[in-house]
Amino acid sequence: MITLLLSIIVGATLIGIGVHFIPVGGAPAALSTSAGIPTGAPMITIGMGITSILVTSLTINQSEIIVLLSGAVASMMMMAITMFFSNLMHIYGVGVPLASATFQKDPITGFEQEEYVSPGTKGHGIPTVSFISGLIGSLLGGIGGSLAYYALYTQIVSKVTWSYMIINSVVASLSLIIFIIIAVIASYNIGGTIQGFYDKKFMKKIVTGTISCFLIAILLSIIYVLFIGGL
Repeated sequence: MITLLLSIIVGATLIGIGVHFIPVGGAPAALSTSAGIPTGAPMITIGMGITSILVTSLTINQSEIIVLLSGAVASMMMMAITMFFSNLMHIYGVGVPLASATFQKDPITGFEQEEYVSPGTKGHGIPTVSFISGLIGSLLGGIGGSLAYYALYTQIVSKVTWSYMIINSVVASLSLIIFIIIAVIASYNIGGTIQGFYDKKFMKKIVTGTISCFLIAILLSIIYVLFIGGL
């Protein structure tokens, strides 16, 4: 049970940290007035969680390293595809360049983007540094979700004689609840849009966000340990 407790705490905290790395633009991004993914942090995190959980469930009988890596890769692929098609829509659908008003020069490509930002906006699409930040966030979230899933599955399968399908359904539901709760907490801490780790807002929010998610993770782990202990 100690392993389950620690795994959920670490996993949930990693998910919370990962959310802060994901460039989220919300409604402003949908209107091409802000850089980032045109959705809210909870929605994109839940999508990332579902993808990670589905792939993790398929590799659950492999070694722990394989399970963690499979969840991380699945989460990163989901995030990369989402950001890629978001950029396609902005470039070829709306007809705006990928640029952000948050930083004058992209720190990865060195692209001078200030003149490409429309007046009155904070940018368009998902520039390179924000794209990389999204991949980092999905990597952390995928590992966190897979770690929690693996620990829950290991404990439950040792206690009950349910079918493989029922056990995975229960574990997937419990894991998804972690994603939902942590995503909402992290989103509330961010308080709107964020363009990744290079955003000035990131350094102001990451510490409080990590602490908040860590405390919630402790509470969730205790609840889960009591629940599984009663099976």
